[in-house]
Parts: sequence; structure tokens; C-alpha cells
Amino acid sequence: MNKIMLLMFTLVVLASCGKSAPTETVESLAANPARLKELREQCKTDRAKLGDELCNRVAEATNRRFFGDGKTPYTPPKDQPKF
Repeated sequence: MNKIMLLMFTLVVLASCGKSAPTETVESLAANPARLKELREQCKTDRAKLGDELCNRVAEATNRRFFGDGKTPYTPPKDQPKF
């Protein structure tokens, strides 16, 4: 019984030693333009060091800042002439 408990404990400890999730989320990057700019530059110069996952999040955050969150549709001004 003790060997089974020791084996289970060892498995739990080894499973917790895996890769941790990046702390930079798309939302946190979109809310922090200075950090976003810094990471964009780093992704341009050394993408291999930062990793594809983080650089993809940086790209998504950049798109969200540029295009918005998609919740507000574009409505042109009413006083513009139609062509």
C-alpha cells in the first residue's frame, strides 16, 4: 500500500513539473501598449527565443487593439454624401 502511495505522490510531483502556461494573455497585452510594443520588437528580432505561442498572442493582441473587439459595428456618419 505504501509503495502505491509513493508511486502516486511521485507521479503528481512529476506532473506538476511540466511547462507552465505563459503569464501574458491576449487581454493583458492589449491592455498594456508599452509591453505589447516591447514584445512585438522582440518577436521581430528573435522569435525563436520567445516562442511561437507568445508571438502569436502578441499578434492577436495587436490585431485587437487595431481592429477593436468586434462588438461595436462600424456606422458611418449620417451627414456624409452617398456616391
